[in-house]
Amino acid sequence: MLLADLLNRSLHILIFTVLVLLLAHQSDAQQTFKLKGTVYDSSRIYPLPGVSVLSTSGRGAATNSEGQYEIEVSMADSIWFSYLNKPTVKYPIARINNYTQFDLSLQINVPVLREVKVMPRNYKLDSIRNRIEYEKVFNFQKPNISSLTSMGPLGAGINIEELIRAFQFRKNKQMQKFQDRLVQQEKDKFVEHRFSKALVRRLTQLDGEALDSFMTMYRPVYEFALIASDYDFQLYIKDAFEDFKITRMRKPAWRKEDN
Repeated sequence: MLLADLLNRSLHILIFTVLVLLLAHQSDAQQTFKLKGTVYDSSRIYPLPGVSVLSTSGRGAATNSEGQYEIEVSMADSIWFSYLNKPTVKYPIARINNYTQFDLSLQINVPVLREVKVMPRNYKLDSIRNRIEYEKVFNFQKPNISSLTSMGPLGAGINIEELIRAFQFRKNKQMQKFQDRLVQQEKDKFVEHRFSKALVRRLTQLDGEALDSFMTMYRPVYEFALIASDYDFQLYIKDAFEDFKITRMRKPAWRKEDN
């Protein structure tokens, strides 16, 4: 009887130990961390921007202009890379030795052209210059109760300059329209900065009239361009391109017969 109790107790201890180890292993597998690296072309010299980095857990990222990426993963994940709709094999995270420098070379050749020095337009610099040049317009506010009153040594009083400005209805209306126009132009330039022909051409391989049509049909709104991450923005372009191809296939044949 005593032997049976000992065996039963030992069995319970063994089962408890196995459960604890399994739970600890599952907890480690679900813990997330950052995986970083750089993606190169087949020469391993030139970095590749715009490469999608995806994980089996549903997370995603994209390489920047230097080919660098950073994605959150867990030990249970696998990742793969996709460029121009060509995915690689999946790489289990558990088999990766260096989580801070998991570099990869894709079988793609980057054409090297003779160096031409061009000063690119800097959207941020242009925006700052525009804000400085039209500072009074951007800072314009319609006269209101708070601006009409001012505090002096004897207490609250009337701001004469603001009172005069309050009755300049035509000037105030013109300034408000000018401000609205400048703000809209700034938003349009920001969308053009993110939704550039260079980026769309690289992701879709479109050119000429097809590229122009795509840029017009799928131009994103300012709010999306403002909050979307690089990965989400590039994913939007790729999804729009798939829709664009279907739309072109449905185009009536008579529209092509211009001659």
